[in-house]
Amino acid sequence: MSDPILTLEGITLSFGGLRALNEVSFDMPEGGITTVIGPNGAGKTSLFNTISGFYRPQAGRVLFRGKDISRLHPPKRAKLGLARTFQNIALFRGMTVIDNIKLGAHSHLQTGLLSALVYFGRARREELELREKIESKIIDFLEIDHIRNLPVASLSYGLQKRVELARALAIGPEILLLDEPVAGMNREEKEDMARFILDLNQEWQMTILMVEHDMEMVMDISDKVVVLNFGEVIAQGKAAEVKENPEVLKAYLGSGDVADMRRRLGAENASGAG
Repeated sequence: MSDPILTLEGITLSFGGLRALNEVSFDMPEGGITTVIGPNGAGKTSLFNTISGFYRPQAGRVLFRGKDISRLHPPKRAKLGLARTFQNIALFRGMTVIDNIKLGAHSHLQTGLLSALVYFGRARREELELREKIESKIIDFLEIDHIRNLPVASLSYGLQKRVELARALAIGPEILLLDEPVAGMNREEKEDMARFILDLNQEWQMTILMVEHDMEMVMDISDKVVVLNFGEVIAQGKAAEVKENPEVLKAYLGSGDVADMRRRLGAENASGAG
């Protein structure tokens, strides 16, 4: 773990009279997996939208490698190296898998409009290089070679989530933002996605920021956990420390009873195994 790659300083975001985020501050160590958790309505998606540039906070700053990017629009943040997936799949369902993935790299292409339209010279070279990168690295890594030419609409939910991850990887991100990457998946699909996330972090040396409700996965793979409740950070630290924090237990269960949380988690895991 090294110096922070992303720092949030006092992020405050309101919609009319509703305060979604209140002076949220934390940093992400480069090379780690940081996960934001919290009950429904805690402000997790609002935080993600602020980091990726879809929302502009009324106060506070987002720093990427020490540079204030708070006023940059989403495409410029993507070009800097921030890529994200969405809680609700945001793919072009009528397009093929390979074409959806290629869209992720458009922010880095240098081709002008004219040469792109007639497809010669640099445009053709860039297209071939991009396709080679996607096919030899991303598609192979995510084990989706067998569906590359299929329309997205024909795929299962789990494979669509994998394609969305591939499109984010095509940006060549320094920080990968994953918004509930295993939501709606069955156990086998969750295990596959957790494996891909770990491999991206450990083999590709990719820094990952994740929002996730699956607590078993969060505790297994996260280097750092940040807990939001009613738009405020109530705890942050290593997973083992956070899950014993009375404020976290109270936010999730309405009590500070550690034994009660363990019993409930045990019951959920047992039912999931069945």
